[in-house]
Amino acid sequence: MYLRQGTFSHLPDLTDTEIGDQVRYALLNNWPVSIEYTDDPHPRNVYWEMWGLPLFDLDEPEGVLAEINACRATFPQHYVRVNAYDASYGRQTTALSFLVQRPAIEPGFRLTRTEGADRRQRYSWQPYATDAAPGGRYQQ
Repeated sequence: MYLRQGTFSHLPDLTDTEIGDQVRYALLNNWPVSIEYTDDPHPRNVYWEMWGLPLFDLDEPEGVLAEINACRATFPQHYVRVNAYDASYGRQTTALSFLVQRPAIEPGFRLTRTEGADRRQRYSWQPYATDAAPGGRYQQ
């Protein structure tokens, strides 16, 4: 299974050069960048763990790439994404969000059907990875 989240989800994984180009674009538009990671990529899990504080003071992509690589090295079996925020609307608005790392093995999701009154059926997604405890997911 190949998880698709973010701006470039329809493209192959970005190289470090392409990631640097996107970070440069965000910084040229005065969008602060933050780095997040998780081992629970459920589509409704929008609150990932932050890697440090948002990088408000950086204006060169090399500093952001160094933080991305530090996060990758610390969490090699997690999903890592980059977010860029546009504050021109007077509120925190995500202008750009894309994955920069994924685990080597992505086990996928299970579809659970629950039958209710009047033959109503409800469906929910559960990642197979959450069967394991946090920190032990995506182990090979």
